Amino acid sequence: MKLWKRVVEARLRKVVEIYLEKAYDRVPREELWYCMRKSGVAEKYVRVVQDMYERSRTVVRCAVGQTEEFNVEVGLHQGSALSPFLFAMVMDQLSEEVRQESPWTMMFADDIVICSESREQVEENLERWRFALERRGMKVSRSKTEYMCVNEREGSGTVRLQGEEVKKVQEFKYLGSTVQSTGECGKEVKKRVQAGWNGWRKVSGVLCDQKISARIKGKVYRTVVRPAMLYGLETVSLRKRQESELEVAELKMLRFSLGVTRLDRIRNEYIRGTAHVGRLGDKVREARLRWFGHVQRRETTESQNSPHLATLKL
Repeated sequence: MKLWKRVVEARLRKVVEIYLEKAYDRVPREELWYCMRKSGVAEKYVRVVQDMYERSRTVVRCAVGQTEEFNVEVGLHQGSALSPFLFAMVMDQLSEEVRQESPWTMMFADDIVICSESREQVEENLERWRFALERRGMKVSRSKTEYMCVNEREGSGTVRLQGEEVKKVQEFKYLGSTVQSTGECGKEVKKRVQAGWNGWRKVSGVLCDQKISARIKGKVYRTVVRPAMLYGLETVSLRKRQESELEVAELKMLRFSLGVTRLDRIRNEYIRGTAHVGRLGDKVREARLRWFGHVQRRETTESQNSPHLATLKL
């Protein structure tokens, strides 16, 4: 994984994250029916969804009262369990002609990232995406779409969308993870540490209760706190310094939970053994192997979109 990370960094220099304005609220109903049929959905199910959306009405409620009912003739139903599935189907069809395989295009619902080797390529691809989406009723946000140059070595340049300059950033968030232009993951690690402390504070009443055994405290910690710290780290190339930062934070939490300090001169191994908590670095490596196993078991059609399979062999 680390080898593939270096290969990717050597080629993917320009990255644009596309934001859609009010994505769920802008889906045209006719496009929805068209995309369902094109995706192979049986006509009887298309008619069922059409019946759900026919003559849908709503009101706006505010401090001074509520408006009269009015028709909702565009967009997906908010709060419906079916809406995410329908939206994914629409996006899959609308982007079919411009979408490239990973890692050149990464898309999850309305979170879209396009990558290229040069600024000109990424600008051209951005315009193609804009045209493909906006001609079918969607709208790309000019103010929220961001451009990032990874490991920039040449002179600074700009990316434009219909003559308007796209905001250039040094980092952006994608699916909850922080992507930095330097290729580092320091901020992501700090965010994981903060998430761990937030989880620890939520259950501090249990973890700091002297009447509760260390074994139970360790079990609560492994169930509530540690998953928040480890979330997504199986895909992050951690350095020893960053792994040590996670270990230090974890030991602080365990010492607070057991009511001991460093002045007590109790070894870390004893703290972990008392709480029945293994080393965090070992859990990260275990998660990496589990994740890699999931990828290896994917269907052939899906694994073609996973570029690391071309370079990694067990």
